[in-house]
Amino acid sequence: MSTSITIPSACDFHVHLRQGEMMRMVTPKVVEGGVSLAYVMPNLQPPITNTDQALAYKKELEALAPEVTFYMTLYLSPELTPEEVRKAKKAGIAGVKSYPRGVTTNSDSGIENYEIYYPVFKAMEEEGLVLNLHGEVPSDHNADICVMNAEIKFLPELEKLHNAFPKLKIVLEHATTSAAVELVKRLGDTVACSVTVHHLQLIVDDWAGQVHHFCKPVAKYPHDRDALRQVVAQGHPRFFLGTDSAPHPSHTKETAHACAGVFTTPLVLPYLAKIFEDIGCLDKLEGFACQFGKKFYGLSQKPGFKDNKVTLVKEADEIVPKQYQISSTTASLGAVVPFFAGKEIGWKIKTNF
Repeated sequence: MSTSITIPSACDFHVHLRQGEMMRMVTPKVVEGGVSLAYVMPNLQPPITNTDQALAYKKELEALAPEVTFYMTLYLSPELTPEEVRKAKKAGIAGVKSYPRGVTTNSDSGIENYEIYYPVFKAMEEEGLVLNLHGEVPSDHNADICVMNAEIKFLPELEKLHNAFPKLKIVLEHATTSAAVELVKRLGDTVACSVTVHHLQLIVDDWAGQVHHFCKPVAKYPHDRDALRQVVAQGHPRFFLGTDSAPHPSHTKETAHACAGVFTTPLVLPYLAKIFEDIGCLDKLEGFACQFGKKFYGLSQKPGFKDNKVTLVKEADEIVPKQYQISSTTASLGAVVPFFAGKEIGWKIKTNF
């Protein structure tokens, strides 16, 4: 049994770094978690809808974590035109994120009809930008749609988009169902899937009544978690790490209408080492967390960082902190409760350079 592993620093192809004081707390913790490449989500307030906004946000992030290579995304909205797509490509923007209206945090400007964006998708296909899909449809009780089947109901839209734009790279984000796994595998080389830390661990019983495990898409049934675990244990190259780490102040989680999001950024690789060890595929961790995403996107760390190494060691009494204060000077902003708070994780990062 391994007591130490050394792998390249990880690539997180789906992370929320927020803004303001939360951004200033979270962004330096990207490196702490063993990650040196971060693919940043654009659902701020207001959302990042054009190239200039994305570059300004990137500059803020780089000032907070100069060791990290940040790749920026745009929020799919009516403001996004084929011309803006071409401008974004020249500026190094890597992708465009689509949120169905109202399904998750800051998605009120989300999509109701994908066909009106076909000219944008055509430009993205030509320019090589990736389309990142939050793969759910909004709940509709009259149509018997809720959080438990919202992803499955979305999958025909993914197949339709792929058939319309077969050369467009599409990533189904944070998959939670066996049906999603099977469809992505079937659609071929231009369709991939990001997988979170928490969806490799949780099922519905773990978030029903536990607000700090509540996220969207919600964790599903045991057979769905098994499908995610099996595909990463097989080392499938189109399934890779995208944590969807999404911090919220604890007081906004501990309410009758809890915010959706699980916070994993500070301990990404220790979490994954525990999970991959538990399911017997620790040897597959490097491909999943460090290689497959970069290969699919065709991206790399900035010069001087691509050879970073992280060594993890087993520590039986290593405990996840109970919380992270958002600000050291403004207590009223509260704290963020991380995944597995207060629990034994069993692994820690020993060296990270």
